[in-house]
Amino acid sequence: MRLSPDEILNSYKPMVEFIARINGNNCEVILHDLRQLENSIIAISNSHVTGRTVGGSITDFALSIIHDKKYEDRDFIANYTGKVANQERELRSSTYFIKDEGKTVIGMLCVNVDVTPLRKAREALDEMLSSDASIEEPGRAAQREAFVPSMEDLLRQSITEAIANYGIEPSRMLADEKKRIVGDLNAKGVFLLKGAVTETARRLETSEQTIYRYLKDF
Repeated sequence: MRLSPDEILNSYKPMVEFIARINGNNCEVILHDLRQLENSIIAISNSHVTGRTVGGSITDFALSIIHDKKYEDRDFIANYTGKVANQERELRSSTYFIKDEGKTVIGMLCVNVDVTPLRKAREALDEMLSSDASIEEPGRAAQREAFVPSMEDLLRQSITEAIANYGIEPSRMLADEKKRIVGDLNAKGVFLLKGAVTETARRLETSEQTIYRYLKDF
């Protein structure tokens, strides 16, 4: 019998609490429904780790996965680094792609472990046991993920970071510089979010029509 997307996603809900219980209070587990990006979180355990709740949106990294279709040739991405917005905490994160019977990705099961206490303990041991505190970090996947409370926060943060990379106020930017910012945001999947064109136009001090015109070139 062919399962509906709702039935597939609901079958993963017991896993959210199960994985969290196994790994303890520093392990957040989230189930995302990718059919509703602005309110994708449909189940969560240990939400204090990133401060998100049911009804929250996906992250910048998840947006880039969808935009770049990284899920097409793999079932999961494991052990990349995440950061909690406005906090000095580091997470070790992993994402499992949930697909329907047609191999279309419809959800994500995400596990975020707060490794900050372990990091601090290791730094203390390094300081006591080594004469050279500048010990190399072990190899870690290049992906990084930022956790924010809502879609609006994600949108604002993404645009702010894109503008900051150019070191120029929007009022002083040339049209080509604004176009490159739109290209950077598009590459991260930001325009998959509702209201992204309007907010980008406002922040870049230009019109929505101009943003749509730039997007046609990407």
